[in-house]
Amino acid sequence: MLDALFGNKTAARVLLYLQNYEEGYAREIAATFELPPTAVQNQLRKLEAAGILVSRLIGRTRLYTWNPRYPLLKQLRLLLAEALKYSTDKQIKAYFRKRKRPRRAGKPLWLQSKSANP
Repeated sequence: MLDALFGNKTAARVLLYLQNYEEGYAREIAATFELPPTAVQNQLRKLEAAGILVSRLIGRTRLYTWNPRYPLLKQLRLLLAEALKYSTDKQIKAYFRKRKRPRRAGKPLWLQSKSANP
């Protein structure tokens, strides 16, 4: 849907990923969408050069996030939030519901707890 607006599918997917997760690094984004890491790295560099994103090094990993000084950030994020609403359930499950932290020890799985409490 946004491919034509942002120029290519990689740019659209990178921005949607960051809209959903707030931050990310190239390999993580590439693995999520099954894209070549170099394509994602190039797109992240372009978005940073345009002032839309900022990055910082954490060890040897470059972590990207939104540039709070970008003048159209609010409007861009509103557009991306609307685009996410039009994603199919399959797309949302595949790309935008990844766990970002470990499960608490002993915590039951959602499906198990759901079936146990009808």
